[in-house]
Amino acid sequence: MDIALLIKSLAALSGVLGILIFLYLYFFHINKTKNKKVSKKPLHVKEVKPEFHTLLEVIKDKKATTSELNEAVDLLLKYYEKIPKKLGLRAHPEFEKYSELILRICHHPHVTKDIILRLDKELHRRNPEYALELDDSLTKGLDTRGF
Repeated sequence: MDIALLIKSLAALSGVLGILIFLYLYFFHINKTKNKKVSKKPLHVKEVKPEFHTLLEVIKDKKATTSELNEAVDLLLKYYEKIPKKLGLRAHPEFEKYSELILRICHHPHVTKDIILRLDKELHRRNPEYALELDDSLTKGLDTRGF
């Protein structure tokens, strides 16, 4: 009787040990997957400065959505808000890119008035010496839009 009791006790302890190991692995796996979900925070990656012509290509694309246009304008205002100084009374040759930008964005089928107004206002605020040229470009762009 003592050996039978000893065997039953060992079997019960083995079963309990097996259950404890199973529970440990189960909860360890759940905690591991929870940690993976938490670790999906955005990494602090240095943002690359996009090229002006790349952003202009987005604006030239007639299939670009309003959100894509909005993002392109945000990036333009973030990285290319300052037009080089005038050369005497003449506009800097670099201004032609900005003039084309305004014309293209005004003519785009998916642009909203808010995008146009924000671009115009920010360029005027950051480049007051180009106020007349920016107004001329905006007028030409809005004239090409038609109604």
